[in-house]
Amino acid sequence: MSGDGSQPGDTMARRSESPTWVHWLLLNANRWLVTGLLVVFVFVGLLVVARLSPVSLRALIGTGDPVETLFQALSTALITGVTLVVTINSLVLSQELGAVEDQRKRLEGALDFREDIERAIDAPISPPEPSSFVRAIIAASDKRATDFREAVSDSRDEELIDRVDDFVDNLTAHADSIRDDLEDAQFGTYEVLKAALDYNYSWKIFRARRIKNAHADSFTDEAEAAYDELLESLKLFGLAREHFKTLYFQWELINLSRAMMYVAVPALVVTMSMLLFFDADVVTGTVLGVDVLVWIVAAAATVAVTPFLLLIAFLLRIATMAKRTLAIGPFILRESSRGEEIDWE
Repeated sequence: MSGDGSQPGDTMARRSESPTWVHWLLLNANRWLVTGLLVVFVFVGLLVVARLSPVSLRALIGTGDPVETLFQALSTALITGVTLVVTINSLVLSQELGAVEDQRKRLEGALDFREDIERAIDAPISPPEPSSFVRAIIAASDKRATDFREAVSDSRDEELIDRVDDFVDNLTAHADSIRDDLEDAQFGTYEVLKAALDYNYSWKIFRARRIKNAHADSFTDEAEAAYDELLESLKLFGLAREHFKTLYFQWELINLSRAMMYVAVPALVVTMSMLLFFDADVVTGTVLGVDVLVWIVAAAATVAVTPFLLLIAFLLRIATMAKRTLAIGPFILRESSRGEEIDWE
């Protein structure tokens, strides 16, 4: 790689050390689907434990009242947990509320940023939709990378030309791929942010700076100007990505709060019904070799914990994204061998 270090993958999945299915589960899968998988896992897990247990649930009920104890605890945890989640989400979203002067500063900051983007993309007005907005910035970095290559094409430094060609070829190919992914993406879905996260702008900034540092004496004024414009477009993309990541987190927390409300009421009805109306003595028979009593208790317990499984599904994505994008700029926080492969001279 011409002394620039090994090239990381063009998607988060390829850059991740986790198996593909783990990456899919943590990030790409629909959160309701993940919740469904967790529900099935809990339900089947309870049945398997009941089947393998040396003591039957019916025998335990004969010596105590584990069902009532379980659903009393679940009922308390359900009310407390849902209230706590909604409260935390309200605190997170409270930044949307404020005095008119605070809102004015937010608006002015957003407009100033749009003006910076408009200068970068050489357009009178920037796109209003997030997906088109990000595509425009990526297109600007693509064009400026091509301008950078043209600016150094007449250089006598053959190594500089080779390194810039390799760098620009990778950037333009990656940019084309990301723009295709963004074409039909709608904000509020994970696709917009996924495409933005796949565009590893920090590594591109690092490579560009490496090239500049190694061949500074070969840079003409034209090459210097093209280099600065390219870096500026990549920096603006980084700011835009962080902005939309913040908006997406808020969007997901709102969705989580609503989803918790949807599933909490049925879960509360089931837990209260098991406490008030369930009588193990009237339940008889077996299904697939398992006592019907176990089926009922396992199903009711699974419904009762569904809000918490939903919470886990949403937080898995949010926490994973936050961890993988903690640093802004050319920093690599995850374990990597690329540092040893680079000749720091």
